[in-house]
Amino acid sequence: MTESVRIVSMTGFARAQGEHGGSAFAWELRSVNGRGLDVKLRLPPGLEALEFTLRDLAAKRLRRGSVSGTLTLKRDSAAALQPDMAALERIKSLAIDLADSIPGALPPRAELLLALPGVMRSAASQDESEEDRTALASAVQAGFCQALEGLAQARAAEGQKLAAIVSTNLQEIEVLHEAARLEAAKQPELHRVRLATQLAELLGNAQGLPEDRLAQEIALLATKSDVREELDRLSAHVAAAKALLAEGAGVGRKLDFLMQEFNREANTLCSKSASTTLTNIGLALKAAIEQLREQVQNIE
Repeated sequence: MTESVRIVSMTGFARAQGEHGGSAFAWELRSVNGRGLDVKLRLPPGLEALEFTLRDLAAKRLRRGSVSGTLTLKRDSAAALQPDMAALERIKSLAIDLADSIPGALPPRAELLLALPGVMRSAASQDESEEDRTALASAVQAGFCQALEGLAQARAAEGQKLAAIVSTNLQEIEVLHEAARLEAAKQPELHRVRLATQLAELLGNAQGLPEDRLAQEIALLATKSDVREELDRLSAHVAAAKALLAEGAGVGRKLDFLMQEFNREANTLCSKSASTTLTNIGLALKAAIEQLREQVQNIE
């Protein structure tokens, strides 16, 4: 591949670490292929409010992929979790009012209220001032941006490898296309020999079909098994795939759709084949196209 190709993979991993005050944190981001962009984050208690901002940052940097992010937060003084009484009272009041408004509803259970995000906090975090919490959240967000950039770079590096593999697959398909073209040119003669042989077996020593009638039958069979249109379209699909590779960023969906067209031509080629050789070439084409499709599905 030429160095100008900017294909990006949807697969990657990145890690970023940081600290603020008495807290140390680490981000781990993983990405695999997906139909769209799906970001799932696991945040420790007290930092859940960051999720929407972080998801928005990811959406601005990535186009597609299933992304999972985990934030690990450690404090110098490991403290047991304690309820945030103000938050608990607010949630309890809301839960009781909601239960009272629903006929037959059971009263809220304590263990379920305590399991809600933001209710349980470490003792150390409750001693922090609002300024400290804001500063920690800013540091965590900066760490996420660092990890996100690392993930984008990892996906870009993987994309360059993908581009080389896809290019090799397309070259293989071109070689098979040329072999199919040469073999397809022999099909009219194959039909003539096969039809003449079948007629000789059926008629024995009796007089066969006139030459002009035989030529008509051969022409009819050749028309039904003519694969020139399929080969022309396959060649056009290869050219379109190369153009998309040269275009680079954000072409995964288009390439994935193009794979359906590749498969359609290979299937028709096999169904119209009049020789074992051409059938084998068609099967090899289908295998090469499947390998190409597997790689394309990882492209952003």
